[in-house]
Amino acid sequence: MRVLAIESSCDETAAAIVEDGRTLRSSVVASQVAHHEATGGVVPEVASRQHVAAIVPVVDRALAESDSRPTDIDLVAATNGPGLAGSLLVGLSAAKALAWAWNAPFLGVNHLVGHIYANWLGAQEPVLPAVCLVVSGGHTELIWMEKHLSFTSLGRTRDDAAGEAFDKVARILDLGYPGGPAIERTAATVDQSGAIVLPRAWLEGSWDFSFSGLKTAVMRLVAEEGPPPALVARGFQDAVVEVLARKTVAAADTLGAKSILLAGGVAANSALRSAVREMSRRPCLAPSPPLCTDNAAMIAAAACFLARSGHSDDLSVDAFPSLDLPDARSLRDPPRVPRWRSLSVRRR
Repeated sequence: MRVLAIESSCDETAAAIVEDGRTLRSSVVASQVAHHEATGGVVPEVASRQHVAAIVPVVDRALAESDSRPTDIDLVAATNGPGLAGSLLVGLSAAKALAWAWNAPFLGVNHLVGHIYANWLGAQEPVLPAVCLVVSGGHTELIWMEKHLSFTSLGRTRDDAAGEAFDKVARILDLGYPGGPAIERTAATVDQSGAIVLPRAWLEGSWDFSFSGLKTAVMRLVAEEGPPPALVARGFQDAVVEVLARKTVAAADTLGAKSILLAGGVAANSALRSAVREMSRRPCLAPSPPLCTDNAAMIAAAACFLARSGHSDDLSVDAFPSLDLPDARSLRDPPRVPRWRSLSVRRR
């Protein structure tokens, strides 16, 4: 099955072609970073207009790079949520038009499901059941994936997503946009022994996360003491990574997962990848960095598995900006998730 997918949930206009859910034929992404640097974040109206300008060239290039013709496409897919409403509508409308013109089936795909299925585009196929950490600018969530397309939310952020916190702290430190790569580059210039120790919110008794207090601690530290930005960046990254890694590994241990999957833009952070792999006794997989950030290949991969499971949509599918991850607890055969066991962590 050859799938053409479009992703336009935020500020990346992307199209990709994936075969059988595992083989990447092409992946094209038109970034809007240059258009949003001045404001330090995404302006929805600007993002929507840029999607309109980029969508056709991006799709044409994805077809050309994969040496595909419309008649080679077995399924057209697009992200239908969550995301910015105007951005979602551009990609969704374009994908529907292509499906109609090519007389091809159509599927709307949850953006978060796409991030998880980016792990199936690597050389090593993930082993289920798995604990998945989806961590990006808009989402931070621990998910139990017992089998394909079966997701149970274990915990999520109570305030800022980790990626959002990276962006805000980068702005406080005047490191530029986007914040995640800027913090990582700056933190890499400082040895751990020289980092500033910042608070960790463990939220014991829960798999949830919280990063707003850490962000506030950074604001106060910078306002009161004015330490070198590199020291603060390293201390901030260490705090975020330790909480994410320890909770993820503890969840995998508690539930008896066979593997750990990282997904989302923050999963490209090398410190996070290293920390989880060092702490875990089981395989830890993460997509290649270009497939961690928003892209259409992950949407195409997820669409393949959805289609195999009998999912189908018609062209009336709408965009849902606040779409949640489909929860396995709403299915007839939900996974049995053990109760929380006390998380033993090192405090500072």
